[in-house]
Amino acid sequence: MGVTKTEHYTGRQNSISVLMKAFGHPARVAIIEYLLTVKSCICSDIVNELPLAQPTVSQHLKELKAAGIIRGSIEGTTICYCINESAIEIILNYLSEIALHIKHNNTTCCKP
Repeated sequence: MGVTKTEHYTGRQNSISVLMKAFGHPARVAIIEYLLTVKSCICSDIVNELPLAQPTVSQHLKELKAAGIIRGSIEGTTICYCINESAIEIILNYLSEIALHIKHNNTTCCKP
């Protein structure tokens, strides 16, 4: 069995992993894309946009919220969700670092 203990990795590696894993399902990507089109969103609005049952959508929202990708606030009997911009900035910065490294360290390794 492989090593899965998170203490073997840096805090940054663990944080990036959690954020990236949240994007690992197309329903979650669809939720993010939907939230980009609205200023705030009630959970039932998201359910109406996806071909999934309400409990399934709620589970995906829970995963996104646990990862810090979205935030939710309770307004009366409804929950409104929005994208957590700081989490997106972390991902963007990480991917930018990778792109810059590749650009500046262009090698012939693995190229056809």
